[in-house]
Amino acid sequence: MASKKNYKTLELPPKYTPKKSEPYMCEQQLAYFYQMLMAQKEELMHDSDSVLSAVRLAEKTEAAGVGDDSDNATYEQDITMNLRMSERDNNLLRKIDAALDRIENGTYGYSVVSGDEIGLNRMMARPLATMTVEEQEEYEQRRQ
Repeated sequence: MASKKNYKTLELPPKYTPKKSEPYMCEQQLAYFYQMLMAQKEELMHDSDSVLSAVRLAEKTEAAGVGDDSDNATYEQDITMNLRMSERDNNLLRKIDAALDRIENGTYGYSVVSGDEIGLNRMMARPLATMTVEEQEEYEQRRQ
């Protein structure tokens, strides 16, 4: 059997979807999640460049004194909204990087609390999940 470290270079069949009949977090499943997470990361990094460009443009326009008070309020609102989006994207990037680290160290798909399998259905629905459904519900209850 091939090493699980080959997930970075493994070519999956078109339209591959992890199946319960496969061993949990086998090389193919790791490759699937790795490719999905890397695609999300690349998209977020591209989007964050666009957001920062929009913020810079709004700041330049506002600093240049172009427009009236209403325009300036709109520029400030755009800057605030874009910065919030950028912060949200950065939080998501950190979670994606943490998931990629878990793939690398062999803990992806397993609970950070108990070490139990999170389950394929949950990982397919929430690739950034770090706890089983039960552990997540218990965590949410304690936070309220």
